[in-house]
Amino acid sequence: MSTPLSDWLQARQGTFGPLVSYDLHHPKVFVFDFTAQNADLTAVDLRDTPAFARYVDKRLREEGSRIGIGGYLEDRVLYQRSAHYDGTGTEPRRLHLGMDIWAPAYTPIFAPLAGRVHSFADNQGFGNYGPTIILEHAYDHGTFHTLYGHLSLASLEGLHVGQPVAQGERVGELGPYPENGDWPPHLHFQIIDDMGDWWGDYPGVAAGSEREHYRQNCPDPNYVFNFIPPDPA
Repeated sequence: MSTPLSDWLQARQGTFGPLVSYDLHHPKVFVFDFTAQNADLTAVDLRDTPAFARYVDKRLREEGSRIGIGGYLEDRVLYQRSAHYDGTGTEPRRLHLGMDIWAPAYTPIFAPLAGRVHSFADNQGFGNYGPTIILEHAYDHGTFHTLYGHLSLASLEGLHVGQPVAQGERVGELGPYPENGDWPPHLHFQIIDDMGDWWGDYPGVAAGSEREHYRQNCPDPNYVFNFIPPDPA
């Protein structure tokens, strides 16, 4: 189901600036699979961040890739690594609401479109976002937001709410573990229509029963990524 925001983003796909200096259309960009279909994950202790990071680095080396991509609405087993995703009831949160760029720590991150700083926070805790920045953007129907999670602590220095950010301006950099929420270095990028009362934080993973609600409020980040997966042939 389309929404005014998803329609607006889709109509402008290809006009947004890059999030990183790497070419996401390069055939060597690797697409990670963090679902239960990936049998390799059974041999990795995902609760052990150095071991998880070695797995990520190994797969990138094997594919001859400098960076990896993680998919939108992917049902991920990797969230079993942290009680942060257990949820409040019987249904765990496993559905990924953003897209990832897996790359070395301190990789610069850039704003894909102009906006202003909505909020920021260091969301501490094993498996959480760590340092997070949320930008607000104006569009034809009001405002929407982009979230940048797992940054370095230095990325938050000198920020203030309302600070203008130009398209292509450096937003921050990928953080190392453990300061990035104790993850192998990567960016979690997410589009959010209505932030509600959230400030410096917003769910990046949802329960399966919440899929349609979040699919509408968090449109496909590929509109901004403009990522074309490599042809398997």
